[in-house]
Amino acid sequence: MVTIGFIVEGDTEKILFSSPAFQNYLTSINIKYIPEIINAGGNGNLLPHNISELSQILVNKGAQKIFVITDLDNDACVTQTKERIKPADIHQCIISKKTIESWFLADTQTIRKYLNSADFTCLDPENINNPFDEIKTQRMLLQNRGVSDKKILVKNLLNLGLSFENIIANPNCTTANYFHNKLIAYSNN
Repeated sequence: MVTIGFIVEGDTEKILFSSPAFQNYLTSINIKYIPEIINAGGNGNLLPHNISELSQILVNKGAQKIFVITDLDNDACVTQTKERIKPADIHQCIISKKTIESWFLADTQTIRKYLNSADFTCLDPENINNPFDEIKTQRMLLQNRGVSDKKILVKNLLNLGLSFENIIANPNCTTANYFHNKLIAYSNN
């Protein structure tokens, strides 16, 4: 079995992937992993020389494969993001089509709790231009309350039951499903 490590783009991703919910998900699909999630401190830091140094930390702890998780942000396509990162053979890049917050919209059950709206549905979360702004707008419309910080948002959603099982159940969250399928491929090794 391959031991997996994770390098993420920022604070939101670190909170999400360090959570018991994510670690329980990894255990449920039989993934051996390094519990320390490395935060690169922004997608601008996901450059070959930085990734090499960060990867070495995980390799020293036993990682045999390292998932680098980032957002597409302003890049034109996934290929452009990968060209900037220049992943080595040890790396598997997971690049959300917009931002990781689109995954939050994919978990209909949890986002409904957060918005206090039994009817809210986001049919195509990865085609929302700015998922965080969408969540802020919906919360303001439905509750007359906003959210100003992505870190607070992810913590609140985790407390309400945000789960990878719910996220990947949404067929229109293709990045999360791609991530899941790549993990499953390593669980069988």
